[in-house]
Amino acid sequence: MQTMLMYPHIDPVALQIGPIAIHWYGLTYLAAFGLFLWLGTRRLKHPPFSNLTGSAVWNRRDVEDLLFCGVVGVIIGGRLGYCLFYKPAYYLSHPLEIFAVWEGGMSFHGGLLGVIVAMLWFAYSRKRSWLQVADFVAPCVPTGLAAGRIGNFINGELWGRFSSPDLPWGMVFPQSGSMLPRHPSQIYQFLLEGLLLFVLLWLYARKERKPGQVAAAFTVGYGLFRFIAEYFREPDAYLGLLSMGMSMGQWLCLPMMLAGAGLWVWAERRKV
Repeated sequence: MQTMLMYPHIDPVALQIGPIAIHWYGLTYLAAFGLFLWLGTRRLKHPPFSNLTGSAVWNRRDVEDLLFCGVVGVIIGGRLGYCLFYKPAYYLSHPLEIFAVWEGGMSFHGGLLGVIVAMLWFAYSRKRSWLQVADFVAPCVPTGLAAGRIGNFINGELWGRFSSPDLPWGMVFPQSGSMLPRHPSQIYQFLLEGLLLFVLLWLYARKERKPGQVAAAFTVGYGLFRFIAEYFREPDAYLGLLSMGMSMGQWLCLPMMLAGAGLWVWAERRKV
């Protein structure tokens, strides 16, 4: 008889100093921001950024300011997206709880919209092309997504659907209310939309592409990998599966993939 893997019950608090608790999830966010800064400074050495001259040249200060804008966009967009996409009726009845970010509840798709707005503001304030800003940011994002999925696993949240008892890495999450093995979907997402997407996108972006194509590749790639991962992730209990047996995450990925494909084709045909 095969022994099932058990979720290891990791303490979500990494360090307690008196009344101050430092959570692992917060540290994964810090890791994500640090990785963006590190990768961003290396991105400056890739074309087209390494070929710019004069006032068009990017520098480390640009990367730092872009990171700050992105952090604001992620937090505001992620929170509002969660409230609007997943629990609109509840937060309409309890509007003040929208600000209770410490209670959890963030949406990637909302965070993405927030980052897009932040990039628009950055591009406008620095008099740069928005497509250039988006192409710069895109390859630096997946490692942050990977860090976030590690945080999800440590918190023991967003577990997967039931798996076959014969699956070697099937894992029991007692906090789910069941002792049957499940897919560790947080790890699937860490590997797919985190590491694999990063490798593919980083290699793709090392060569000069037409404006908008790197951002388009990220949009299609994330949408595709997230769509696949959703087949193994337990849908939100208050939503369940929607029409055509798809989750909310999958429905949100469809327009994302279409938009990314459209942007790539438009960029390919555009005369610069």
